Amino acid sequence: MTEQPAELGAALRGWRDRIVPAEVGLPAGLGRRAKGLRREELALLAGISVDYVIRLEQGRAHPSPQVVSALARALRLTGGERDHLFALAGQATPTSGHSSPHLTPSLQRLLDQLRGIPVGVFDAGWTLTAWNPLYAALFGDPTTLSARERNVVWAYHAGLPMRVRSTPELAAVFEEATVADLRSAAARFPADAELRALLDDLRAFPRFAELWESRTVGEHVAHSKVVDHPELGPTPVDCDVLEVPVSDLRLVVYTAPDEDAAERLRLLDVIGTQTLT
Repeated sequence: MTEQPAELGAALRGWRDRIVPAEVGLPAGLGRRAKGLRREELALLAGISVDYVIRLEQGRAHPSPQVVSALARALRLTGGERDHLFALAGQATPTSGHSSPHLTPSLQRLLDQLRGIPVGVFDAGWTLTAWNPLYAALFGDPTTLSARERNVVWAYHAGLPMRVRSTPELAAVFEEATVADLRSAAARFPADAELRALLDDLRAFPRFAELWESRTVGEHVAHSKVVDHPELGPTPVDCDVLEVPVSDLRLVVYTAPDEDAAERLRLLDVIGTQTLT
């Protein structure tokens, strides 16, 4: 084991120990011996296996940039700490030529404290990178999806099952706005290999390719949609897309347009992803 992987393991253990489980929505539990997060909990938050966390902490693994980013989000690292983690992992720190999905601690706190409101955080390519429990309860648990399946543009054009009802008018707005967003992202992050791979995959879909070649221009505006929840039935919500300043991220916030919808969201906040029987 070389000095660098050993330093990486020590840093991960130190950052893991300082996280209070309640801060990341996990129960403290009884008889905890770990000061902070258990390895199993870090693995869950970062979307990797427990065995991989163990190998990282023992200096027996070399994480990819994607895994480093996921660990930085899960551990709520500051910008400087995130850069240090990339250095310890032997990876180049993302520059202006690459998009960054990093959630700052303050943005993570905002996500945690927006109770009663479903919120999802998306990167520059429209891949879901973080969410609160009510988002998962309303739209389905994202942890069951692959990274590509969590990209809403790819999922839409691939015809994956979605809980959101659509109309031809709403579909056209979504298609044009997301193509415009991705065109802007491609111009801003020309060195981002993940984004290029996503665009290659998307151009295989005829409708996306048509809009891409037409140089269509669109923009996100506030709009309403209906979510067909398997337990609550049709649930209307208003949707707003909020850009995060000095970041490549955007928050998508869903609010209730009336008291009936608000009551449904309050009930959903209680039952979570459980199935009512």
